[in-house]
Amino acid sequence: MKGIVTKSTGSWYEVKNEAGEWMLCRIRGKFRIKGIKTTNPVAVGDWVDYQQEPDKETGVITYIYPRKNYLLRRSINLSKQYHILAANIDKVFVTATLVQPETSTVFIDRILVTAEAYNIPAVILLNKVDLLNTEDLKQQKENFLNIYQKAGYPVLEVSAKTGNNIDRLKALMKEQTSMFAGHSGTGKSSLINAIEPELNLKIGDISQAHRQGKHTTTFAQMYDLSFGGHIIDTPGIRGFGVVDMKPDELDSYFPEIFKHKQDCKFNNCRHLNEPGCAVKPAVKTGDIPLSRYKSYLQLLDEIENETGPYR
Repeated sequence: MKGIVTKSTGSWYEVKNEAGEWMLCRIRGKFRIKGIKTTNPVAVGDWVDYQQEPDKETGVITYIYPRKNYLLRRSINLSKQYHILAANIDKVFVTATLVQPETSTVFIDRILVTAEAYNIPAVILLNKVDLLNTEDLKQQKENFLNIYQKAGYPVLEVSAKTGNNIDRLKALMKEQTSMFAGHSGTGKSSLINAIEPELNLKIGDISQAHRQGKHTTTFAQMYDLSFGGHIIDTPGIRGFGVVDMKPDELDSYFPEIFKHKQDCKFNNCRHLNEPGCAVKPAVKTGDIPLSRYKSYLQLLDEIENETGPYR
């Protein structure tokens, strides 16, 4: 039978077949010895074939269909492996907050770069905008919008608490397989509950010690949406190491840097100290935000030296 993986707990997978029936499945050992350098050969969003076990209550996955795309990050504990967060995604929503907690632009940029590399359209959700009620926070918001709008990314200001722009968010998700990704505490589960209240996902508190969110989603899981489409909720991500990128292709994954690199004197310009570089002047004028250029430099250093955060 053919089905889609809707939940992954590490060793067992929940699979929904085309008749809408669920079955708990495991994988055959052969998937683990095919040279696939992933901690999870099967991911939420994968289409698979499976067979029922004799007990008719569980199944075994026998085939994984080719993926149109996937989003992955470096495995935290295994230096030469990576973890697939989800597969066959139509859109990734990067949830970010400026307070309680503050999301670093470096973290956002890492997810965006990975999405660009695997051809997944990205939308940034600036959540908890109801808390941005001082002049300093309002200015911080404008600076944030300026950074990512210059890069060409849609940024939607939302609030799970007040319902701000939830209808617009639902319109972007209709008939799509969407994935929510972000730090713990940025309100992914709260947003999903605002979008689809019947799901009633568990919501965590903010850790007072570190002003970070507590993990409430422990496994990736796909949910059906009443207005059409699916949403994949992923565990909160504290770190995001990029995988399988070459130094000379990295600038292509920063849209605003890619735009200016066409005017560089040398095709292989790394935008460091090369003569005739068109990117560094654009950073000085603000056409390329400094934070984005710094993210590029940090990632370039990691890729060139193979000393990423989880290597």
